[in-house]
Amino acid sequence: MKVLVAGYKHETNTFALDKADWSAFEKGEAFPAPVRGQQMLETMAAVAMPATGFLHYARSKGWSIIPSLWCGAVPSSYVTEDAFERICDEICKDVKAGGFDAVYLDLHGAGVAENEDDTEGELIGRVRQLVGENMPIVVSLDLHANVTERMLRSADGMVSFRTYPHVDYVETGELAAELLSRRIAHGRRETVVWKRLPFLIPLNSQNTTTGPARRIYERLRALDTEHGTMSSFCMAFPAADFAECAPMIWSVGESASTVVEELASLAGEPAQWRLEILCADDAVQEAMARAAESNAPVVIADTQDNPGAGGTASTTGMLHALLNARAGERFPHRVTLGVMYDARFAAAAVQAGVGATFRASLGHATELWDGPTDPPVTAEFTVRAVSDGRVTFKGPKMTGFVAGLGPSACVETGGVLVVVASGKIGAQDRELFRFVGVHPEQMKIIVVKSSNHFRADFVPLVENEQTDVVIAKARGAAAADPGDLPWRKLPDSIRRRP
Repeated sequence: MKVLVAGYKHETNTFALDKADWSAFEKGEAFPAPVRGQQMLETMAAVAMPATGFLHYARSKGWSIIPSLWCGAVPSSYVTEDAFERICDEICKDVKAGGFDAVYLDLHGAGVAENEDDTEGELIGRVRQLVGENMPIVVSLDLHANVTERMLRSADGMVSFRTYPHVDYVETGELAAELLSRRIAHGRRETVVWKRLPFLIPLNSQNTTTGPARRIYERLRALDTEHGTMSSFCMAFPAADFAECAPMIWSVGESASTVVEELASLAGEPAQWRLEILCADDAVQEAMARAAESNAPVVIADTQDNPGAGGTASTTGMLHALLNARAGERFPHRVTLGVMYDARFAAAAVQAGVGATFRASLGHATELWDGPTDPPVTAEFTVRAVSDGRVTFKGPKMTGFVAGLGPSACVETGGVLVVVASGKIGAQDRELFRFVGVHPEQMKIIVVKSSNHFRADFVPLVENEQTDVVIAKARGAAAADPGDLPWRKLPDSIRRRP
């Protein structure tokens, strides 16, 4: 069997500021740069992506792969019409060429373009129109996909991640390949049943290592084993303003209806998803108190400036809070924050050189829907380390991925070590501190620009995940509470808060 493989990854925060044009996909930053043909096969062999798992499974079955385009861009506001049409045109050109028996699409599921609210549904629909109703199409999705009915009707089978932090990229690709095997064996599309939850779930409530999400996914796996189904629960990305932004549960197989009803009953109680969060100053005070008692680091999530959810990674609310509380004086050289995105500042630090002290402004104030973010931090900064920004991930999420962050530095002000880069990336791997000489294991307080992905590599450092991980609400474009956002297209039938 010959399978055409293509990929398109973008998580769109329609309330964010910067759009994703084609150059954003070319940079990749949190993803590999665009790859085509043989280069795709080589890249996916070296990283951990869903396509990687699909290719592993395909080889074990003796399938031949017809590689098309695979691309991804760091989360942001809308994908430009030009970029989206370019991606669709390149993939559809290969589809039109034919010579394959099935299609696998490695998608995110929460993409919104200037000209299309449901980019994944549109892409799957275009492919379906070209290949006809009988050719199998299977899809893998991110756990934060905003799954639409068009996506479910157009594909033969879809499956999503089951972990957040996402550490099951490869396994999800293998499940997609298993779905294709099932589709071939049945000779027809299996039964697919779905149900949407009528409320939004905050990102910080979606952690699958604890709480309600853990229990629900454990039960999902057990139900699949019991009924021979393949089920998914996408908790959705609650910052995409369109009509079908909401959690979705679906299942593939003869007993799909039974499985979906039980999962919907487990997940559908709103109170279990309600968010607990502290303002920036209170978060720092809480962390300092705990750090004074603990032999291990305390981690603060600067969740609203998470670039993995559309944040700019350049806001300064948490840095102001650390300096105002004199956290760096209380724990000299053992308080750190990263990864700040400020290419101008990073270039100046690199030019100044290790050991140099210079006065500058770090970070950017941006205008949000309800006012500006905090002003830049203007201070004396001492350069502690510099780097070309090439970082290889060693943690459990995206192991082996090589990030190209450009000129980067570790600078110190007020005893706080700040990691500054020329590229935008969420703090999801300890190497994003180590590459400029900051060793997380030696810190007392670590502030990460991340909502939840940091947990995969940073929670093993703390003594108690319940007390030593603090969620902070400093101003930023990645709203922790979807009820704070100025929704226009989301129907009233979907509650903004659980």
